This record gives sequence, C-alpha cells and structure tokens, in this order.
Amino acid sequence: MTRVPPVEQSGSSSIEQTGYWWYDARNDLLRAGLGEWVGRPERVLDVGSADGPSARWLPQQGRVAVDLDVRGLVPGRDACASALALPFRDGTFDVVAAFDVVEHCEPEATAVAELARVLRPGGRMLVSVPAYQWAWSDHDVRAGHHRRYTRRRLVAALEREGLEVRRATHAFALVFPMFAAERVVRRLRPPAPGASRLPQPAPWMDRLLRALCRLETRLLARRDLPFGSSVLVAAVKPE
Repeated sequence: MTRVPPVEQSGSSSIEQTGYWWYDARNDLLRAGLGEWVGRPERVLDVGSADGPSARWLPQQGRVAVDLDVRGLVPGRDACASALALPFRDGTFDVVAAFDVVEHCEPEATAVAELARVLRPGGRMLVSVPAYQWAWSDHDVRAGHHRRYTRRRLVAALEREGLEVRRATHAFALVFPMFAAERVVRRLRPPAPGASRLPQPAPWMDRLLRALCRLETRLLARRDLPFGSSVLVAAVKPE
C-alpha cells in the first residue's frame, strides 16, 4: 500500500468542488448521528472544516476553526495550525469536532491526544473517519490519508486518551454498494493523472445518492448502522 509522507496534507477538495453531493450528505448525517452530544456550548473547536461544508450544523457562535488550508479561515478568529500541535490551552473548549481529520495525521496518538487536551472535563468530542482499510485506493493517496478505520480501532484510539465513547456508528450505509463498486473500478481502471480528486456522478446518480442519504439521516437519528463508508463517534472527557 502506498503511503504518504508522515505529515498532514493540506488543501481541501471541498473548496474546489462546493455543493458536491457527499459534503452535503455528510453535513446531514453528522448532525443526525452526533448532534445529540453538542448541547449548548460556549466554545466549539472545529478542526479541519474551515470551509464549512460539513460543519454548518455546528453552533456558529463561539466556533473557532483550525485548518492547514488558509482559504477557509476567518482572520482574527481562526487559526492556521496543525492538529498535531493545537495553539490553545488545556481544557479550552466545550466541544471539539474533527470530521475526517485524524486519518490525515501521523502519529495518530499525537492528534487524538491534542484533541483531548484542549477539551474541557465534561466536554464532548465528535469525530468521523473513513472506514475499511480494504477500501484503500488512489483517492486516499491523493487526499493524504495514512489509514482507514474500523469502528473498533477508532473507539480504541479515543479510549486510550481516557475518553468515554457514548456512540460509535457507521454512516453512508445506504450508498455503500455504490461505494464498494466504485472502489473496485478504481483498482481495475485507476483515474488518469490530474483527474478530479472526487468521482463525478451522472445527474441521475447524484439525485439518487442524495435521496438515499436523506433517508439514511432518519435511520441514523434512531439507531446505529452496522456498516458504511464512514465511522462516527461521540465521546465525553470525564470530569
């Protein structure tokens, strides 16, 4: 398996491809799966979602973003910094969110420890990561991933930092057959160099994918899903 260098990779494809179906769906699925643990925080740290395509549902008052890509940052509020060395004091935030961030970080333990460090006792950590190492493809290499996850591995990574996991579920379950098929096609026929980082579905497929994800938001709000291309976890830092 090809590995990227042991640093975070900057540059969000969501900035170039605003309105892409996956970002819109992820916003809704994250809210359905993790919104219960947001509460009414005074300070929220959003790591890696500065351009906001999947964090629109988070409270915006008191929100601070951290990203390596400066294009989505608000001067005077946000910080251009690494998840491996967050520029905040211990226990600063009521909620720390890291949506599809930890897989970009090496070593993993340092990133998780930093997220936990800046979370106050009693605060909530919300995390999402891509699922299944067997699904590794050129997309992961281009995106700067170091690994993909099982639910058990992500839970273990958070628990090693003393966090108490309250929910761990998969997401993107209803579109999972299309995801698996797309990964098979990528292995048999890799995209040409310089091709778009994200696969572009036909208009009818785009509508189908969005409709399936809207249905899944209702399922995810009520129950954990046993499979899917993402893993979502909500955890609490003990007081």
